[in-house]
Amino acid sequence: MSSAKFPDYAAPTKIAYVDNRPSELHLRRCKFVLEAGGRQQERTFEQGVITIGAMEDNDLVVNDETVSRYHAKVQQTTDGYLLVDENSTNGTFINRVRIKEAFLKPGCTIQIGQVEAKFDFADERVQITPSDKDRLGLLIGRNIKMREIYRIIEKIAPTATTVVIEGETGTGKEVVAQTIHQLSDRKEGPMMIFDCGAVPENLVESELFGHEKGSFTGAIMTRQGLFEMGHGGTVFLDELGELALDLQPKLLRALEQREIRRVGGARPLKVDVRVIAATNRDLDEEVRAGRFREDLYYRLSVVRLYLPPLRERPEDIPLLAQHILEKHASNRDEKGKRRVIEIERDATEALCAYKWPGNVRELVNTIERALTFCDGQSIRLQDLPETARSTESTSSNGSATFKDAKERWVASFERDYIISLLRRNGGNISHAAREADIDRKYFRKLMRKYGIEAGADAGDD
Repeated sequence: MSSAKFPDYAAPTKIAYVDNRPSELHLRRCKFVLEAGGRQQERTFEQGVITIGAMEDNDLVVNDETVSRYHAKVQQTTDGYLLVDENSTNGTFINRVRIKEAFLKPGCTIQIGQVEAKFDFADERVQITPSDKDRLGLLIGRNIKMREIYRIIEKIAPTATTVVIEGETGTGKEVVAQTIHQLSDRKEGPMMIFDCGAVPENLVESELFGHEKGSFTGAIMTRQGLFEMGHGGTVFLDELGELALDLQPKLLRALEQREIRRVGGARPLKVDVRVIAATNRDLDEEVRAGRFREDLYYRLSVVRLYLPPLRERPEDIPLLAQHILEKHASNRDEKGKRRVIEIERDATEALCAYKWPGNVRELVNTIERALTFCDGQSIRLQDLPETARSTESTSSNGSATFKDAKERWVASFERDYIISLLRRNGGNISHAAREADIDRKYFRKLMRKYGIEAGADAGDD
């Protein structure tokens, strides 16, 4: 896993891996002890940029007449913590030497106007051992890889750390993001969700950052973007790898400076959001191919979580299936009582043996379909779709048969083809089906089969 090179005295927040397994989480933090009016104020920060000044929207607010409104900032770089004076009236000093910009060392004294503060590191190193839980927030599973993810989430959720979630389509990356938000200090704030691949490219900037009235054809009024609407909360960027190259510097600015500029806007706007991103692409490969900016990649990849596909954690399938029975609306009668109570043993065994190309999303759709066909209190083997109940998918020695390999190849092709059509047509099902030259109802059937969603804002027409 790639990472920027930091000297030992300013190591980045990152996860160390041994044999492709997470072994240690290093949380990079710094601390200010402020001396003012005979009182001490201690503040700890994890974010990449810390603003200092007299205005209330600064991270470190210093109420003193000698301090400018936006006096200075501390920025994490690949070489350490850089203190930058923001053209203040009374200057910024390190150990009584006035600076324009300079790197900070542990134990140094910063002077902002006439106010002094001690600067130090407050890093934390955590050994990653699997949690003893079988669920965390909205996540369910006792697989060791899932329990390692739980441990990491418990440590990073309360911080401001940017997170990238990697994994195949349908593994539940949005559920991970929602869990991080729920366990964070921002849980009372909004969580804004944006699919970078489901919105036409010419509208992405407006959706993310907003626009001013008259800034382009159709902009009949000023509109806030997701970063403004998510102020005080979390912005989840799904399918990050689909973000166009020309928009990536603007996202980088939002991450580093915590400010955005509306389309057609003349002034920057301060925003306070935590960014969580998800992708099913290999971002390392995207950077090498020139499709993703290296500086944005390093800024986003503070903590990267890999969500395993469902086929790698079959022991979690009974837990997930039971949870779906308990929570799914289609399993309730008119009085709100559960209709189906359990899944029979042979049906459970079939679910555990199936390879789940559509992952958890496909499992949800499979259980929902079974609930439709079930006429008793138990889901039977015959209630499952043929693909999930086939006993011929694997040979006796555990290797894939020709039939199994063919079915997987066809399933993989169909799923990827449907997804690419929807992206190319902005999530419009009718247009995608027309391009594929197949009936719209059959197109929808394929979407249901593989647990594919067109996108929250997409329509049929």
